[in-house]
Amino acid sequence: MNVRRLIPATATAAAVSLGLVTLSACGGSSSAADGKNADGKLNVIASFYPMQYLAEQIGGDKVNVSTLTKPGVEPHDLELKPKQTAELSDADLIVYLKGLQPAVDEAVQQSGAKSTVDASTLTKLEAHGTEAGGHEHGAEEEAGHEGHDHGHDHGAEGASDPHVWLDPVKFAEVAKGVGAALEKADPDNAATYKKNTGTLVTKLDGLNTAFKDGLKNTTTKTFITTHAAFGYLAERYGLEQEGISGVDPESEPSPARIKQLQKIAKDDKVSTVFFETLVSDKTAKTVAKDAGLKTDVLDPLEGITDRSKGSDYLEVMKSNLAALQKALGAK
Repeated sequence: MNVRRLIPATATAAAVSLGLVTLSACGGSSSAADGKNADGKLNVIASFYPMQYLAEQIGGDKVNVSTLTKPGVEPHDLELKPKQTAELSDADLIVYLKGLQPAVDEAVQQSGAKSTVDASTLTKLEAHGTEAGGHEHGAEEEAGHEGHDHGHDHGAEGASDPHVWLDPVKFAEVAKGVGAALEKADPDNAATYKKNTGTLVTKLDGLNTAFKDGLKNTTTKTFITTHAAFGYLAERYGLEQEGISGVDPESEPSPARIKQLQKIAKDDKVSTVFFETLVSDKTAKTVAKDAGLKTDVLDPLEGITDRSKGSDYLEVMKSNLAALQKALGAK
């Protein structure tokens, strides 16, 4: 069963995936000269929440923002309707993260859109390892904990981790690229986009400082999470992410992995198993119970719903910081 389809139907906030932002002239009457709507605004179609947030913050009152991915829909499983695909053909600009959403990649290719920006080129993507888990506990008895491999091994071997928005520094780099794309698509309002980009980057810089200072001194550096989406965040702030099931939050952990996590929790003084708002907490609670640990929410921000601890990116990220500080014993 796809656990991501357990989202309440009452979820209200738009969820769009870092994959794609489309500046289009569809969805309303437009002026022939610049492709804008009659209200003078560019229509921005974002594929999931992080890009929606960027489009709204940078575009301000110069754009209309809508979404491809509805609240509660797992971004990777997105299936576009023919109408959505057709709208891409009229786009002034498409910004997408190649490899995140296969349906989007295919639709962009088929759309014939002349202007596209691949968001994966706006910052450096990294591979965060294999599904074996970040620690290698094969020789504990002889080597002890100091001999463990603390790599971030939570995805398919060699695959790039797309969760760059959970690192404020990388998200700021993406924001700058989206801002530049908006300036090029709508030169008349370039000054506004440049100013708004600067304001947003300043906020993200402040968030980075808050995480850096808030996680500098902690009892432990290791955290366990059902969704191994926090590889970039962990690297940025010197933490160790241990994913229960790897990058895919819907896969079930093996008995060996559960035993390994119990060992890691004991050795690294882990207190908490994290789960996310868009996925069932059943696995997290099972692992936590068996290891005598607590549970809490660490939100990968793939979508905002009525269960999110915050109404926008900055609020949810601050909630994530507070949760990490509590779980890691920040001093």
